[in-house]
Amino acid sequence: MKIIIKLMIGVLWAAGSFAQETVYPAPAQTQTFALINATIHVGNGQVIENGMIVVSGGKIADVRPTAAIADVKVIDCKGKHIYPGLILSSSQLGLLEVPSVRATIDATELGELNPNIRSIVAYNTDSKIINTLRNCGILMANIVPAGGLLSGSSSVVQLDAWNWEDAAYIKDNGIHFRMPSLLARRGGGRGFFFAQQPAGDPVKMGLQQIEDIKGFFRQAKAYHEEAKHEQTNLKFEAVKGLFNKTQKLFIHCNIVKEMLIAVDFVKEFGFDVVIIGGSDSWQIADLLKQNNIAVILNQLHDLPTMVDDDIDQPFKTPSMLQKAGVLFAINDDDGSARHRNLAFNAGTAAAYGLTKEQALTAITQSPAKIFGIADRTGTIETGKDANIVVSGGDILDMGGNRIEYAFIQGRQLNLDDKQKQLYERYKYKYGLK
Repeated sequence: MKIIIKLMIGVLWAAGSFAQETVYPAPAQTQTFALINATIHVGNGQVIENGMIVVSGGKIADVRPTAAIADVKVIDCKGKHIYPGLILSSSQLGLLEVPSVRATIDATELGELNPNIRSIVAYNTDSKIINTLRNCGILMANIVPAGGLLSGSSSVVQLDAWNWEDAAYIKDNGIHFRMPSLLARRGGGRGFFFAQQPAGDPVKMGLQQIEDIKGFFRQAKAYHEEAKHEQTNLKFEAVKGLFNKTQKLFIHCNIVKEMLIAVDFVKEFGFDVVIIGGSDSWQIADLLKQNNIAVILNQLHDLPTMVDDDIDQPFKTPSMLQKAGVLFAINDDDGSARHRNLAFNAGTAAAYGLTKEQALTAITQSPAKIFGIADRTGTIETGKDANIVVSGGDILDMGGNRIEYAFIQGRQLNLDDKQKQLYERYKYKYGLK
C-alpha cells in the first residue's frame, strides 16, 4: 500500500512539475554564447549565409559569417534559420483570456473618453496564450485597450516576465482612437446582421462623435498651453505626449473616408498618426506617405472591405503600400487563432508581391519603427537586444515554422506550453508515446 501511495505521489509530482505554471521566466543572461552555422535573416532585408551571432550581456555583440571563436558556449544551428523575434503590432494579449467568460476579460472600460486608462497595468503575464505565441516566434506584443472612442494607452511588452513591470518594453507609447464607422450598413455589421441599428443616420452620428473628439483635443491643447493649471485634468494630462511627440495617435479605421479624417488629425493637431486596420489604405497610399502616416494591417486572411474590391485585395495591399513607400506592419487579429498566424499572414503577403525579406520586415523592423523601439530591437544588429528565434525552416511557412530556440534579451526561453502538454497527455492516454 505504501508503495502504491508513493507511486501516486510521484506521478502527481511529475505531472505538476511539467505544468505551464512552472515555466518560469528565464534569469538574466550571464554566459556569453554564439549561434553558428545558420542562415541569418537580419530583418532589414539582409541575409547572411552560414552566419554567426555572438550574444553577451543580453545584447548582440557581433553578427558575421561563422568563424572560430574561443571560450564561448556554442550552439550549432547548421541547416536552421535565425530571425529577429516577431512583433505582434496590435492585440489584447494578457487582457482577454477566454472571450466567453466575463471574469477573464479586462480589455474594456466604461465610457467613451478614457485616454487616461493604461492597458499595461491590466496585463496578465500568466496568460496561457503567451507561451503558445513564443512557440510561433512572437517575442513582443503591443497591448491595446478596447471600448469607447478614446480607449486609452497601449504599451509594448516582451513575453517573458513575472509581472507587468518586468514585461514593459515601452510604456504608454500611444493613445487609441476607435473611429466611428462611416459606412452605413443594413443590420449591425459582420456577425450581427439582424441586430437593431440605433435610431437616426449612423454616418451623421459618427461624424458628430468625430467632431466631439476633435473638440476634446482642442481643449487639451489649450490646457497644455496654460502656464499653470488651477486644477489637474487627468484626461488632458494623458494625451500630453501627443502634442510633444512622445506618443502616437493610433486610429482604428478601414475605409477611405475614415482615413481621410485621420489625415485631418495630422493637419490640424500635428499628431504622429498610425492607422490600425487600413484595409483600403492602398487607395490613398500616396497621401498617407505625404503625411507620414504608418499603417498596421490588422488582418490579411480576411474578405475585402468593399464589395467591389478584388477578392484577393487584402493579400495584395502590403505590396502596394511597399511600392508607395508607406511604413506598414502586418498584424494578426484573428480571434480564433489568437495571433498565432502572424508569420503566416506575412507569408501570404510574400506570395502576393512582397519578397520574403520584405514580409519579414513587416513583422519585425517595421513595427519596431512604428513603436519607437527600432534602436533596441526589430533587427539582428550589433548593440541591439538579443531578441532572437531559431527556426528549423522558413518561419513564414507553416511547414518550416518550427521554433527550436528563443531568446529575449539573451535569456533562453523555456518553450513548453499548454498545447504541447495536452499533446503529450493524449499521446500517453492512447498509447502513442
